[in-house]
Amino acid sequence: MAGDMDRVFRALADPTRRRLLDSLRVANGQTLGRLCGSLDMTRQSVTQHLDVLAEANLISTVRRGRERLHYLNPVPIHELQQRWVASFEEPRLRTLDAIRRHAEESPMKPTFVYVTYIQATPERVWEALTSADLTGEFWGHSNVSDWRPGSPWEHRRIDGSGDADGGGVVLEAEPPTRLVMTFGEAGSGPGPAATTVTFLIEPFHDIVRLTVTHENLQTGDDVTAVSAGWPAVMANLKSLLETGRVLSHAPWEMHADLRAAG
Repeated sequence: MAGDMDRVFRALADPTRRRLLDSLRVANGQTLGRLCGSLDMTRQSVTQHLDVLAEANLISTVRRGRERLHYLNPVPIHELQQRWVASFEEPRLRTLDAIRRHAEESPMKPTFVYVTYIQATPERVWEALTSADLTGEFWGHSNVSDWRPGSPWEHRRIDGSGDADGGGVVLEAEPPTRLVMTFGEAGSGPGPAATTVTFLIEPFHDIVRLTVTHENLQTGDDVTAVSAGWPAVMANLKSLLETGRVLSHAPWEMHADLRAAG
């Protein structure tokens, strides 16, 4: 088995051989002449590459009259997928890949950064950010997830309804220092409207610096909302961890009153 895998990896390492496999994937059962037509190489060179692919059992040949037809054999590639991909939960990998591609393709949007210092340990701050009970206390909503990369998370009401007013997907989780997730509508995944929130927890003696970075904000109203929302939420978190109590009034309600008065 190990020798077979070695031959497969060796065969796939060459870009010309991968192009040959791609050509057969598009149109299976090609002659040597047709395969040579898509490559700027001599028939002898292409034949040598085909021999390597055949040795790795990645292709098979069938004679039809005076011609030899080459066919892609997907079995060894499927075995690679089962051994190296399936065990890492392919749905999660697909989600993370979609998020990565969206991030690379999207134009730059506004970013909001907020920094606060808290008298607490990194472990305690991490717990506060990921505990459904603690987020329910200082945020007014419970953040619910298993906090594994690729997993969904929900921003659930604490009124007993269980309804979620927001959520997204966990992108990175490195307890107790770094948490990255998309932040959008409840049940939303990666997409043009998905913003990204990063919590960075940096210890310094017996305090921590907590940095909240909210990226890919879509509109000016979004920037205004998070500019008021994050300081309010973090103030409540800081009060809870340092005094054991949240602020006497929800700070985001003050912002709402000020907007209404304005």
